[in-house]
Amino acid sequence: MPPVSELMMFALALAAAGVVAGVLAGLFGIGGGAILVPVFYQVFGLLGVDDAVRMHLSVGTSLAIIVPTSLRSFLAHYRRGVVDVDLLRNWIVAVPLGAILASVIAAHVGSETLRLIFAVIALALAFRMIFNRATWHIGTDLPKNPIKWLVGVAIGILSGLMGIGGGVLNNTFMTLHNRPIHQAVATSAGVGVLISIPGLFGYVWAGWGAPGLPPLSTGFINWIAVALIIPITLLVAPLGVRLAHAMGRRQLEAGFGIFMVLIAIRFFYSLYG
Repeated sequence: MPPVSELMMFALALAAAGVVAGVLAGLFGIGGGAILVPVFYQVFGLLGVDDAVRMHLSVGTSLAIIVPTSLRSFLAHYRRGVVDVDLLRNWIVAVPLGAILASVIAAHVGSETLRLIFAVIALALAFRMIFNRATWHIGTDLPKNPIKWLVGVAIGILSGLMGIGGGVLNNTFMTLHNRPIHQAVATSAGVGVLISIPGLFGYVWAGWGAPGLPPLSTGFINWIAVALIIPITLLVAPLGVRLAHAMGRRQLEAGFGIFMVLIAIRFFYSLYG
């Protein structure tokens, strides 16, 4: 058992990370994964977590935190009747399969590869947020299978490798195919459930017995972070929401895009700086 002082320092650092992540999540309207992963990466580094497992631990822990938040969000949206249930039924195998494949990939690649994947996708999403226009469409409705099914697998893989709930990816997919943004956001909560639950178990398996993990970790999931971050983010997120209401939608999109550019630069610097 590690010394109590070491556990306390670890817990305090993660609590501070939870405050930052909660405010940013509320400000940008994102479920947290795109924010939590880079925050975890910084905090785990400051706490001396081995570089070989730091990114894996950040991604896996983020997915574990998304499980209860995505479930809660999905049930709330479902009761309002705005979820595209047909799409979720079509993806009930595709998205979890992608999330499981992501954990298999993560078990066989190094931290550098995971950081590169996160940085590249973050940069692509950033440009989409910065330059997005509501009139952009590539179709009048969602594509048919097998294209739609393969998109579900791809969203599961990319989200599982990034430690996100798939909201930004699914929102982009649905809105580009002429679906209302409110339906896209509501359905994304269900996509988050389909990604995070298999992703959690996958990252436990992928990191089982890995050396260099911090205290109270099961595979690539750190339970101190999970226990601290969930209540803290729920507590401070309203502050970010209040800030968001003082800004316009385009300001928010551009702000989140710039945030993602900075995160991408941070990861590129860690790789090539």
